[in-house]
Amino acid sequence: MKDAARLLVYLLATVLFGALLAPCLFWAAQSLVAHGSLTFLARYDFETFFHRALLVAAAILLWPLIRSLEVRSPNDLQLAPNPRWRLDLLAGFVFSSVPLLCCGAVLLATPIFSVRGAINWPGVAKVAAASIVVPIIEETFFRGLVLGVLLKTGRRYISIFVTSALYSLVHFLKAPDRTSPNVTWMSGFNSIANAFVQFADPLLVAAGFTTLFLIGWILTDARLRTRSLWLPIGLHAGWIFTSGAFNKIALRQLIVLPWLGKNLLVGIVPLAVACLTWLIMRGWLKYVDRGST
Repeated sequence: MKDAARLLVYLLATVLFGALLAPCLFWAAQSLVAHGSLTFLARYDFETFFHRALLVAAAILLWPLIRSLEVRSPNDLQLAPNPRWRLDLLAGFVFSSVPLLCCGAVLLATPIFSVRGAINWPGVAKVAAASIVVPIIEETFFRGLVLGVLLKTGRRYISIFVTSALYSLVHFLKAPDRTSPNVTWMSGFNSIANAFVQFADPLLVAAGFTTLFLIGWILTDARLRTRSLWLPIGLHAGWIFTSGAFNKIALRQLIVLPWLGKNLLVGIVPLAVACLTWLIMRGWLKYVDRGST
């Protein structure tokens, strides 16, 4: 329980440090723009800098956390070497991307989406890069560190629930754009307060938070069944790439909450597709495990 308490302190400290750091980053960027340097930064509002400040704070405070937890090897987090890591990585990508791709193809045949006149290929390239980097970072943190620490409590399902809920909260709690037009030292805390506004809308909760929670649970299940991060990294990469690339190729014409949100990972329809991926993943793991015995 002491390790779980340290993890909680780390998360709270990250939010506090990030809220204080965000105005500094914003003002530094504005100063650079005013002097004619990095003028592209003028396009970003305070919320963008707030999100980046949280990442910086999490990275800075991560090493003290690891030291306090006395994590000396992956085994301390219930992780083990995976001799079939390449197969797990590829399988995860296929299991998440193919069902989502089929869903996108069906939606393009409906009035909800249409193909863009000009495809944003540079945007697709950025999505591809993100699908490589983001899963490694997030899976290492959520399914590696956070889950590993919580599993030390001996409460398996509570650990899965808390990890999935935290993963969903981090992705769901986002303050609306232009929340802080006049940036002060308190703007970061204002962003935190406004992030919870989305919970007042049951459609957004059903479309966004619930789907993200299920995705987090699936990724956690993949990690526990393989005692490795490679399968969840592959699943995560497939979801990011397919959803992001679809947004660059397709243009949404209708809003159909809670069935479908702003992208292919939000809504009741993506929830059903994620369940299909989960069934495929579990069936495949039973097959390969049986074949290795």
